[in-house]
Amino acid sequence: MGTGEYAAYEPARTPLPADGRPLSMDEVSDLFHEFLAAVARPKRTDREGRDLTERLRAHLGSAPRDQPVIKAAYPSYDLPNVHLALERWFAAEGRAYELIGMTGAEHRGDFTLGEILESADRYDRFVLGAVDYAHLPVSPDEELACVSVGFYLGQEGEERFAVLLRGPADEYGRNKVEIEVLAREKEFADRLLAEIDTLMREHNIFRGQILSFEGSEFGEGLGPFRFHRRPALTRDEIVLPSGLLERVERQVVGVARRRERLRAAGQHLRRGLLLYGPPGTGKTHTIRYLLSHLSEFTVVVLAGTSIGAIGPACALARMLQPALVILEDCDLIAEARDYGGGEQPLLFQVLNEMDGLGDDADVAFLLTTNRADLLEPALVQRPGRVDLAVEIPLPDAEGRARLLHLYGSSLGLGKEITDEVVARTEGTTASFTKELVRRAVLISAEREADRTDAEDLRTAADELLSDRDHLTRRLLGVRPSGQDADGEEGADEEEDVEWLSAEGE
Repeated sequence: MGTGEYAAYEPARTPLPADGRPLSMDEVSDLFHEFLAAVARPKRTDREGRDLTERLRAHLGSAPRDQPVIKAAYPSYDLPNVHLALERWFAAEGRAYELIGMTGAEHRGDFTLGEILESADRYDRFVLGAVDYAHLPVSPDEELACVSVGFYLGQEGEERFAVLLRGPADEYGRNKVEIEVLAREKEFADRLLAEIDTLMREHNIFRGQILSFEGSEFGEGLGPFRFHRRPALTRDEIVLPSGLLERVERQVVGVARRRERLRAAGQHLRRGLLLYGPPGTGKTHTIRYLLSHLSEFTVVVLAGTSIGAIGPACALARMLQPALVILEDCDLIAEARDYGGGEQPLLFQVLNEMDGLGDDADVAFLLTTNRADLLEPALVQRPGRVDLAVEIPLPDAEGRARLLHLYGSSLGLGKEITDEVVARTEGTTASFTKELVRRAVLISAEREADRTDAEDLRTAADELLSDRDHLTRRLLGVRPSGQDADGEEGADEEEDVEWLSAEGE
């Protein structure tokens, strides 16, 4: 406690008996009450100009504790939307505001506005301070300083009111965004909050974007989010068996393009697609291609254990439809239990949320897995959630030749070396071919050659197919001879969502 922070202690106002008689119980009680008040609310010398209650009283024209408080809560990821909606609301003609901050031992905690006002008035626990901001992404290339704790002292015509905006603070037990409106009339506060909701829907920063979410570190729900640039892939960059890509496109892109015709015929728009197959065969590359052709779709990506936040993700998709929900590596949660400690696997929770959207929701679910055998029992028990399952197989000879020319388009590979490498790489993946070409270019660079030739490609193939690179092949999705896909225990195709900004697989 620094010198001068508190004024000298004032003697108790209850006088002690002059005749030396013992204190009565009432007198003891009065003295003890004054002692507690002095401890709980020491007189501050630096309080002048920082009294939160007096500042609100001066703005509102009456005691803030005498006015009703109306509250609205939003998901933690919506802080940028709430912040921008408030700015747009106040920007309308006839409205103005002053933004002030507050500070205190628990100003980021779970106190309600009413409790804050009482604590500020009785105990000096909250005083005027700096506005708190959080820098959050609002696009792949832009961040915005959003108010995370601040009072908007607003005015609309003759109406004076205050709005407290507080963002999430998981470490303090706050996993949501809250607005609390202090106004003379409840009807005014209700109207303000309704208009904020409308502005959030109309100008939602997530609409048409690709987002990935992490699970919350401190509890249930969606945690930090990240924007991703939309890929730009052409059909020539997708190497799959004949007819397979067309089936996938019809299920996802075709329904989107013909939604009005389907609705008019009473057909459902909600659909589910499962892409399965060994790691490295092209599942995520296929997803990137689909995203290139769904520019109007909002895309929500959950991977691995963050799939447990499927409920909030579906709510976001429902609000911003048309939307695509991508669930990567679903096999990781096929046998995991829900966060509530119950007996239901997370996969069943995913299927329940899919069903809860309703048939008319223009939302597509795209699931990927390396282990279809783990998902099949749950999918069979809940028919209709996934309408189409497509295997992305290992590339055949024609596919491996196309992959060589795709990844080595600048190398000018001849037919002889292409046929030789294709014959030697049976059972390998697209990821293997991509690494093979990269390593060949590296070998030519190490010998300072002007171009990569056939011998460089042979050397790269020798290295990758050698016994010492056995683990490397596994990491590139190549299975040991004789092992089927369901027995694969190698690394997953992707462990996170970095693939969204990658150029190939």
